[in-house]
Amino acid sequence: MSSTFVANGCASNGSEVTSPAITKSVDAKQTNSINKPVQFLERIFRILVEEKVITGPQDVRNKVINFKYPHELQQLLDLPIGEAPTKDEVLVEACQRTIQYSVQTGHPQFFNQLFGGVDQYGLAGSWITEALNTSQYTFEAAPVFTLVEHSIVQKMLTLVGYENGDGIFCPGGSVSNMYAMHVARYKMFPEVKKKGMRALPRLVAFTSDESHYSITKAASWLGIGTDNVCKIKTDERGRMLPVSLDEAIRNTKKEGGHPFFVCATSGTTVLGAYDPLDAIADVCEQHGVWLHVDVCIDTRGVLSICLFI
Repeated sequence: MSSTFVANGCASNGSEVTSPAITKSVDAKQTNSINKPVQFLERIFRILVEEKVITGPQDVRNKVINFKYPHELQQLLDLPIGEAPTKDEVLVEACQRTIQYSVQTGHPQFFNQLFGGVDQYGLAGSWITEALNTSQYTFEAAPVFTLVEHSIVQKMLTLVGYENGDGIFCPGGSVSNMYAMHVARYKMFPEVKKKGMRALPRLVAFTSDESHYSITKAASWLGIGTDNVCKIKTDERGRMLPVSLDEAIRNTKKEGGHPFFVCATSGTTVLGAYDPLDAIADVCEQHGVWLHVDVCIDTRGVLSICLFI
């Protein structure tokens, strides 16, 4: 017959004994630890619903924004970063204040050509991508998202009529235009990848005087120089003049410059003008210059046409 004597949580045979009370205490702590982030997020979601961020305020008498000047807003928001951890209550209040003093893009009287309101499906997708907190640089890191990106790119290629093509997602129009200028330079002078700009002639880019400022900025980023961006005259409706483009390219060649890039625009920022793409393409083909079209606004028109064909 064997027996075991227990004292101070240890058995006489040397093994440890855990009391039911200690086990319950540990389980409770683990449960609270798991539930805490869920409870916090539920509180934030309730605020989004109560403040009508998701549905948008229906009463037009409500303000589009509770406007405050910067010095007033700094007094209302606790923005300085301290040394001690911030409690959940303080974070919840900060989230609420952020909503209260931000532009209500879902308001019936808010109008913007690029954004507005909340799309429930897009918001759900955003929650999932943020919760998974991964990156898309390899298939191993993001297998599903990599295939989703590829599928969307292929669909976009089909919609715009490209039989052979590829694409990437960009954070905005400025970076997209810079990528286009970068590709045009590499296409014409692939040695730039190894030798840099010192091995190239003076490159000149062309765009209308109504085009987006990011073209000039791209020339600065890529080391081409803002002085080497030639602004082409536009007509009374803000459209690039192909005759002026042809003249500018010829003059650049006479002066020893090397035309390499033309940016046309489908939907300019201020006037919403559409450059005559066919005529501009003819000029580019004649001079052997890369044609890029900034279609930030016109993409919606392409998609609308495709949906009704």
